[in-house]
Amino acid sequence: MQEIIQQLEDKRAKARLGGGQKRIDGQHARGKLTARERIELLLDDGSFEEWDMFVEHRSADFGMAANKIPGDGVVTGYGMINGRLAFVFSQDFTVFGGALSEAHAEKICKIMDQAIKVGAPVIGLNDSGGARIQEGVASLGGYADVFQRNVLASGVVPQISMIMGPCAGGAVYSPAMTDFIFMVEDSSYMFVTGPEVVKTVTHESVTAEELGGALTHTTKSGVADLAFENDVEALLMLRRLYSYLPLSNREKAPVRACQDTPDRREPSLDTLVPANPNQPYDMKELITKIVDDGDFFELQPDYAKNIVIGFARMEGRTVGIVANQPLVLAGCLDIKSSIKGARFVRFCDAFNIPVITFVDVPGFMPGTSQEYGGIIKHGAKLLFAYAECTVPKVTVITRKAYGGAYDVMSSKHLRGDVNLAWPSAEIAVMGAKGAVEIIFREDKNDPEKLAAREAEYKERFANPFVAGSRGFIDDVIPPHDTSKRICRSLVMLREKKLENPWRKHGNIPL
Repeated sequence: MQEIIQQLEDKRAKARLGGGQKRIDGQHARGKLTARERIELLLDDGSFEEWDMFVEHRSADFGMAANKIPGDGVVTGYGMINGRLAFVFSQDFTVFGGALSEAHAEKICKIMDQAIKVGAPVIGLNDSGGARIQEGVASLGGYADVFQRNVLASGVVPQISMIMGPCAGGAVYSPAMTDFIFMVEDSSYMFVTGPEVVKTVTHESVTAEELGGALTHTTKSGVADLAFENDVEALLMLRRLYSYLPLSNREKAPVRACQDTPDRREPSLDTLVPANPNQPYDMKELITKIVDDGDFFELQPDYAKNIVIGFARMEGRTVGIVANQPLVLAGCLDIKSSIKGARFVRFCDAFNIPVITFVDVPGFMPGTSQEYGGIIKHGAKLLFAYAECTVPKVTVITRKAYGGAYDVMSSKHLRGDVNLAWPSAEIAVMGAKGAVEIIFREDKNDPEKLAAREAEYKERFANPFVAGSRGFIDDVIPPHDTSKRICRSLVMLREKKLENPWRKHGNIPL
């Protein structure tokens, strides 16, 4: 028996070595961890249970029959993150460049199937040269099998992708269908076609980093949510994100003890909104002052900065936050911010996370580039997401809520549960100046008369009380009580039940 156990240990040692020490050293030389080192950092110590360590590819073409490595370029299994179950696959770049084979894909599909069965998130650590060319269509079929699991798991268990090396061609579509994508600066990139193909087809000269690096996808395309300096920081931040998420759509968001009391007051909020309605302020200051311990996990901070999204806690419970940002484009909604906000709201709705919305929006961004780009359809995505959302929704209007943008930002009309306003709120079809110029256009050549009309309009309409008189606002609150009122609302809504009419699925305006 001892001899058999020794043989087992020898096989395990060979599998753990992956592509060999020389390739492991090469991985380290590039500032990257190996597939197993990444799993060790991500999961709690000693909690990893590996599956399919001895799986090998079945290809005999191009000399592959004599070149088999146990594990076949991906490490799969499950373990714990802060004592909570997670399934993980980590592609091993030291084995065939992490290229995906039929057997490689089967390993990934196996843990995804199991994750759906037991209700636990799937985390993919991507570091792969793409499809294994020697296997031809079999490797392409493997990708499609993974894609199908991504779709089946969507809205059932959270899916998180960490891009820690190359991810090109068809490989990019699996991360694209997951809920969150993290990247590592200078060592990871994503693109459908590489720089050489781009140069051949469009005659553009571009580097891999410019085409699909972390900076590109966190600032220009919005494909990735966050980028980090190195593997270690990325994995530690992934653990932090994980602490906010429920394990599946059958669970409520996790609860964690906090130092802040739910009835706390924040007097500094009374002076946050400037007296001048055209002067900006930082909405993130409001968020950090009302959430537990000032801890706000922002997503996509460098993309579509005119809207802010992220996770926080109120009374220890996870909440999703969506807020207009007056510092950027005056908080206007445009194409990018609408898509960014809509996807986040839909994630929160799928996984029972209450949505808190802070509103200071003068409207949708005007201009030909927005109209030609389809702002009508893209803006409708945010509207659709809020209207479809059945989790608790609490809305606070801090200043401007004009026109259609008032409706879209989780208004009472879209089944907002609790809609509050600060005394500084201005809820109207449009700003006073624009409204007066339309209503009293006959006075356009009389500045004094127009100014008087504008003052009259402001007095009558640029406040929260007209909406309050119609029941569109539940209460007008002092800013310093914001945290207390939100916490009380969330307690009241804890057992909320609301169902949409049965349907196979809606047809969101993609």
